[in-house]
Amino acid sequence: MDAMTTASVLPPPPPLPGSSPAVDASGPRAERPTFPSPVPPKVRVASAGRVAGAAAHLAALGVVGPAVFTALLGLFGSGFGLLPALLIGVVVLVAFVYALFAVAWFERARVDGLYGLGLAPIRPRRSPKPGFVGVLHTIWLQAIDPLQWRAVASFAIATVLGLATIASISVVSWGIGLTASPIFGWSDTRLLGIVPLPGIAAPLTGIAAVIVALGVIVGLAILHGVIVRAIFVPSREAQLVEQARTSDTRRAGAVRAAEVERTRIERDLHDGVQPRLVSIGMTLGLAQTKIDDDPEAAKALVAEAHASTKSAITELRQLARGIHASVLEDRGLDAALSALASRSHIPVTLDVRLPRRCGRAAEEAVYFAIAETLTNAAKHSRAAACRVDVRVREDGSLWARVEDDGLGGARIVPGGGLDGIVNRVTAAGGTARIDSPQGGPTTVEVNVPCAS
Repeated sequence: MDAMTTASVLPPPPPLPGSSPAVDASGPRAERPTFPSPVPPKVRVASAGRVAGAAAHLAALGVVGPAVFTALLGLFGSGFGLLPALLIGVVVLVAFVYALFAVAWFERARVDGLYGLGLAPIRPRRSPKPGFVGVLHTIWLQAIDPLQWRAVASFAIATVLGLATIASISVVSWGIGLTASPIFGWSDTRLLGIVPLPGIAAPLTGIAAVIVALGVIVGLAILHGVIVRAIFVPSREAQLVEQARTSDTRRAGAVRAAEVERTRIERDLHDGVQPRLVSIGMTLGLAQTKIDDDPEAAKALVAEAHASTKSAITELRQLARGIHASVLEDRGLDAALSALASRSHIPVTLDVRLPRRCGRAAEEAVYFAIAETLTNAAKHSRAAACRVDVRVREDGSLWARVEDDGLGGARIVPGGGLDGIVNRVTAAGGTARIDSPQGGPTTVEVNVPCAS
């Protein structure tokens, strides 16, 4: 274990607007994960309520948006201008990046609240790299985040449409005033302050202006809905490509996990149980030759074979538990992890908060990831203690984190324990992150889609 390793696997496809995340059904009869439909939901962007709401949003953004972009441009210009004073300039540019993130978060939440697209909240990007390099990489990932820039582009477009909406509202106000001009006895009314509108021409022009301006406002609101749907809701083709890519990744992870598991079983049988059974057979054969001439020695050999048989049975039980943990299916993940912690050679602090059972595939993936991590810690890390945290997140995924206080420096070796964790979690449609700098601590984090 000579280098820090951070590994991550491809996440499951993002949940489609209006649908649940990809999850697996719970219970022994349903082991295969289900996937959301690739067809985007039919959101009515032109319903009366949404048109009125969009018009109100656009009017507000027409007022607020220019001030926001003025502030952003000010941050950007100040950051570049202060780059010669390196620390100040860099700090200002970092503030600019995260101000963009704040605008993107607001825009995504605004659009989702208005149209009910089912968009997942945007989250800050994190680098898997440790230390100062990781901080710089995190800022860079945030600066180039495509989700962030799409949301900022949507905010910019909405601001432009908002300015047009405010102008149209002004025309509506002017048209109403022009329509009511005969009531107030205004005799000198002019169109744009130039063309005189005598007699009935003034109210007719005012009515026409109000109708046209209201039509423009409605058209801008509908256009806004079409644009944000195009920006935030992926096309059917893009969804199918993403699901195909993720499906291929899961399949490869499942195949690799099966290969790693088969290799482990073969190794454990060859190095553990098989030599012990051979030894038992030889001991019983030797006892058979002595049973007539030296009964006492034969009895001792039989007793030795009996003890070795018990040890072999224990090893077989442990091997079977590594293939399938019956307590996990019978009593759930909490009980299975408690049993696992009680057998650990390192003291384990468990913090498991599960309000419900998750899908079998998710529970198995998380259980075996934790079991393998604890085994690795006991064998290689020289850790004095481990901590295991398990939660069900708001998005319905099963999350677990294992941290030990060992030497660190763990690395992924093909066919090794960490490789098995990554492949098993990938096969379940989840993500795995392994962080093990030299000197420790080693942290393994897994997140798997799950359903109750």
